[in-house]
Amino acid sequence: MKAKPFLIGLTTGIIGAAVATILSTPQSGKELRTNIAKFSTDAKGQIGNVNTQAKNVKQSFVNLSNEAKNNIPQIIKELSQSITSFKQQIEPETALLKQEIEGLQKSISEIEQNLSQFTEKDEQNK
Repeated sequence: MKAKPFLIGLTTGIIGAAVATILSTPQSGKELRTNIAKFSTDAKGQIGNVNTQAKNVKQSFVNLSNEAKNNIPQIIKELSQSITSFKQQIEPETALLKQEIEGLQKSISEIEQNLSQFTEKDEQNK
């Protein structure tokens, strides 16, 4: 939802409700004119406040957009550097893990060979 149509609708509704209330209330002509003048002044002040707040919101969005445009490339650069650094730090550990896995695979192969030899000897003895 866009803010401008919403604020226009809200302002129109407030003004319409106030006018209906003023005109439906029994008053003398002088009181009515005084109330209308007061209402007009109050409505102008409220519209001015709404405009000011809308401008502030718009400026906040512009500032947020600019900060995002400026900061996102820096964040991406820092993340890229962190990932590169992390890869460099774990590279030696990765090589050691690969060597250990290869050693374990050789050990498993040796155990399997020993077991097969043991079962062959056991079958021959039976």
